[in-house]
Formats: sequence, structure tokens, C-alpha cells
Amino acid sequence: MTNMEREVRDIVIMGTGPAGYTAAIYTGRSNLKPLIIEGLQPGGQLMITTEIENFPGFPEGIRGPELMSKMREQAAKFGAEFLAGSVTEVDLSRSPFSLQLEDGRELFTHALIVATGACAKWLGIESEDRYRGKGVSACATCDGFFFRDSKVFVIGGGDTAMEEALYLTKFASEVVLVHRREEFRSSKIMSLRVQKNPKIRMLLNEVVDEILGDGMQVTGIRLKNVKTGELVEHSCDGVFLAIGHSPNTALFKGQLDLDDYGYIKTKKSSSETSVAGVFACGDVQDFNYRQAVTAVGTGCMAAVDTERFLETIR
Repeated sequence: MTNMEREVRDIVIMGTGPAGYTAAIYTGRSNLKPLIIEGLQPGGQLMITTEIENFPGFPEGIRGPELMSKMREQAAKFGAEFLAGSVTEVDLSRSPFSLQLEDGRELFTHALIVATGACAKWLGIESEDRYRGKGVSACATCDGFFFRDSKVFVIGGGDTAMEEALYLTKFASEVVLVHRREEFRSSKIMSLRVQKNPKIRMLLNEVVDEILGDGMQVTGIRLKNVKTGELVEHSCDGVFLAIGHSPNTALFKGQLDLDDYGYIKTKKSSSETSVAGVFACGDVQDFNYRQAVTAVGTGCMAAVDTERFLETIR
């Protein structure tokens, strides 16, 4: 296909969490016919979230997958197209932008909205990799069912760790929450819920030194006290990591301005990135709030900013 024959889209959206779906709804309603590349986890992190209690409009709460399904349906209603798969390479050095897909196809677009989100962080120790899927997990809603009447450890001190610990009490006989500090980063309401739950015990000023096992399954964990250096082994059946997330921005290194943690930098009160025509929304650029409702807000911003940009180049 020659340059004259190639199809150039007005807008491509990378990612399908609440930010990507919202951007698709708004750009679809503007008759921009957005193409959404769904990525490795269509629907984003909310697909592994059981109950969402704080999303406006759902006083009784709503399951994450159900909310994402409704958003996807709404985007499709307004003309959004969906493409399964992932982007393996991008070229943002010239317009139209080029996107290389994993199946070898190449897409071109005048505007790009990046809503690729973030993924769970891991400790980075060898035993964690060895027992991943054999007692080590980063998703309580995915794997909690397998730990009925078991003792499990949750590592972390933010809202995610609290949510994981509370969820696991539905299955486990005991949940031990381990945090490297004395103060939690979580919201007060989440901290209080954890403290009041009789199934949850806390170990503070502790970090993971090693995850123990018999070669087939986790059998325990060795913790190190950050103040005394003392090492103590505890028996357990599972270890759940809830220590934060890393933005999915590897494709954009050297092409978009990123902060020290790898999040895409956007201009103040805008979704604009360092490259004209490229916009970012959701967890890929939000290291502070990381909520579904804020992702929706930035998805709207990206859509409006994109529409205004396209008007300037027509």
C-alpha cells in the first residue's frame, strides 16, 4: 500500500479502561469514528474488581466487569470500533502517527489518545517469580477463591492493600497485612474497616525478605524488621502483593515526556502531552488519584482536547 492509498484515521485510542471508554464515548458522539485498540486486558483493572461502591450513580454498588461492559456498549452505540490486540511500536515523530500492531499491520492516525493504564508492581525477588501462580498473586479477586480456610499475607499500605485484605477475609481464615512503615497511605475509612475486621492482623515496619515454599507451593514468608533488621519466618499458604502500579508507557520512552516514575506528563488543566496531537488520560498519567471516576474525567478531557486539535488541522 502506498502512502497515497493508506487509510488514516482521525483518532485512535489505545486502552479500554474507564478513561479509554469515556474518550471513545465522547469522540464517538462527535462523529469522529474512534478506533479503540483493546490491549492485553480489555476493560482495564476494573475487570478484576468485584464491587465498586464509590462510582456516582450506583448507590448499591456495581461490579467492575459490569461497569466496563456498560461503558463498552455505550461507546459502540456512538460508533466506536474495537480492535483486539496490542500495539508493539509507535512513531510519533511525524504526522500522521504510525502504530505497528502485533499481527504486523500498521495503522495511521492524525490524533492519538493514550489510555494504556498501569499494571501491578512486583517485589523483584527470585522466589516471587518462582511461586507466582503457586501461592503468590497480585490479584485477590482473581485468586482469593483458592485460599479458603487458609492463612495469607498481604503486602502494602495503600487503599489497594486494604481492599485486597478485606476481600480475602471472605475466604481465608486469617489475613496478615504487612507494611514497611507505621503509617498507612490508605484513606481513613479503609484503614478503619481493616482495623475493625477480626480476621485481619497487622505487622508494621516489616518488609519481605523471602517467600518460602517446597518447590511446588508457598509454605511461608520471611520478613525483615526495618528498624532492628531481625528476620522472622511465618507459615502461610499465600502471599498477595499490593504495593502499587507501574504505568504502561514503555512504548513511549524517548517519544513523549515522562516523569521520574514513567507516567506521561500532561500540561496543566489539559490532557495534552509533549507531542501535538497526542493526548493521555487515566492511570497512565495519573500517579496521584488513580480512581475510576478521575479516569473518566480525564477521558472526557482527552476527547474534548482531541476534537479541538482536529479542528485546527482540517
